[in-house]
Amino acid sequence: MISSTLELGVRLKDFLGLTNPDRGPERVIADCLAWLGTAQDRSASADGGVARHFSIKTGWAASYPETTGYIIATLLDGRHDPDPAASRARAVRMLDWLAAIQFPDGGFQGGVIGQTPVVPVTFNTGQILIGLAAAAGLDPRYKVAMEKAADWLAATQDADGCWRRFATPFAAKDEKTYETHVALGLFAAHAVDPGRGWQAAGLKQVEWALGNQKANGWLDKCCLDDPAEPYTHTLGYALRGIVGAHESSGEKRYLDAAIRTADGLLAKQEKDGRLAGRFDSGWQPTVSWVCLTGLSQIAESWLMLSRLAGRPDYAVAGRRANAFVRRTILAGGPDAIRGGVKGSLPVSGHYGKWQYLNWAAKFTIDANRAELALASPQPSD
Repeated sequence: MISSTLELGVRLKDFLGLTNPDRGPERVIADCLAWLGTAQDRSASADGGVARHFSIKTGWAASYPETTGYIIATLLDGRHDPDPAASRARAVRMLDWLAAIQFPDGGFQGGVIGQTPVVPVTFNTGQILIGLAAAAGLDPRYKVAMEKAADWLAATQDADGCWRRFATPFAAKDEKTYETHVALGLFAAHAVDPGRGWQAAGLKQVEWALGNQKANGWLDKCCLDDPAEPYTHTLGYALRGIVGAHESSGEKRYLDAAIRTADGLLAKQEKDGRLAGRFDSGWQPTVSWVCLTGLSQIAESWLMLSRLAGRPDYAVAGRRANAFVRRTILAGGPDAIRGGVKGSLPVSGHYGKWQYLNWAAKFTIDANRAELALASPQPSD
């Protein structure tokens, strides 16, 4: 049973606004890593995966294969990690669990452990592929799992680049532009083992997705449940995949496409760094709450694009966004919320309502690492 005092305390703090100091990127990276460790240890399914969330109403959830997959890449990154060996050991536990639940054909299930139906899903497989690619050099078993997942994605792709056959049963059944983030997994696998057709499959999907991009950078078909006003979370997925297409291929048209969407979002950032949690096709906000997950995702892409496109304004925007999210993260209190990142601010917002999400912490770590990387000298070619 979750204490009503904890719920009331979280809600009151949100009501009072951003009263926490900004403790800077390195401290928040360490705290979010510690929270992810707690989420692994406290998962309701106790299987080595990471709990999907902690809810201030119902407590810890079961493990979530999809997000555990790309959390692995964040743990293995090692930058600004107070204990990279411990993070690596945690990642290995996650990898062993995921390898054990992979379908024979290479796909991975959607949903959290315990949800039904248990069926292979394109998006979830693509996210797990990101972690398998990051770990491919650790053990031959992980490379085999990577190859199976990447081959399955390439084999199940439609001729126009879209994936339609293995959609998640836990979201609206329609085409998903944000599956550029599945392509990101294929680009990661291609970097490990080029020449297998995985990059071509990823670029084919991005080409399909850009057929849904408007002149103002807007992306149709880019939401879990309402394409007319998508979350910044799914817009962030889509943007990061387009940036990844440029990084993988070097082709400028993908950079130009990423800039169109990044500029649409940039024009709507508020002075304190926030973005509304949903936008319409004219980039008008449709809600008052902030999707903290999406804000961190977009911050990472802005910071990457600052370097790739030579745009200092993106660096300013990314730092402001990161600072906003950092000020929502507690440095003290119960370990279930200390270092965690809420789905929304306030916690009653529609995205991840009442929950601290494992992928919100993951993307916040990634965005803050991108901020620190931008401040460091870049290696010469």
